[in-house]
Amino acid sequence: MNKCVDHVAIQKRLKRIEGQVRGILKMVEEDKPCEDILMQISAAKGALHKTGEVILEGHLHHCVIDGIKSGNGDETMDKLMSAINQFSKTI
Repeated sequence: MNKCVDHVAIQKRLKRIEGQVRGILKMVEEDKPCEDILMQISAAKGALHKTGEVILEGHLHHCVIDGIKSGNGDETMDKLMSAINQFSKTI
């Protein structure tokens, strides 16, 4: 990653998600009810999606604006569309 995102904030988010996933694994190992496991999977999925949104927002506010200002508008827009397309596959 580059200056587009707050690395510390993103790392904190990802570590929380990592903890959630470990918790889900423990729930499976302990044979917890499927509904509870699915609820936690949904929460982890939502947290991961929100992290992607934060990264994409940072990309828009910094990388895209900087790319356009520096005269690389076409290349910047191509990369932006690629990022949006890739991120939209996660929904």
